[in-house]
Amino acid sequence: MNSVILIGRLTRDPELRYLSSGMAVSRFSIAVDKNHLSREKKQELESKGQPTADFINIVVWGKQAENCANYLVKGRLVGIQGRIQTGSYTAQDGTKRYTTDVVADRVQFLEWGDSKQGSQNTNRDFNSMNRDFDAGIDMDGFHPADDDDIPF
Repeated sequence: MNSVILIGRLTRDPELRYLSSGMAVSRFSIAVDKNHLSREKKQELESKGQPTADFINIVVWGKQAENCANYLVKGRLVGIQGRIQTGSYTAQDGTKRYTTDVVADRVQFLEWGDSKQGSQNTNRDFNSMNRDFDAGIDMDGFHPADDDDIPF
């Protein structure tokens, strides 16, 4: 089984490319906190300039790649569900380099903004989402119940 679930913050804006076939591919990386570290250990590492997070390369394909490029920016919190993929290539200096990426099957935006330039919103405005109820509109037979109408 090769399954990964991560929550982290983007360390850079997504880079979007298109293959010759027209398929979109986006790459970015996320920082995932090392939660297993004690507070003291984290402070010790930080004082030495050592990372207290793991930095994971993410690859996203198709429409989801375009959405990531359009709506995600450095610092945004995301959830990633996917699989680990390893590879290798020969660098220009002739050395063999190895890569490890997470190929995302699903990217969940845990902080939302209007666009790359838009404002960030971590708390959705539930009052505006319930505007239809305030207007008295029937939501497919569902009506909000008053607390007095609930039998428990």
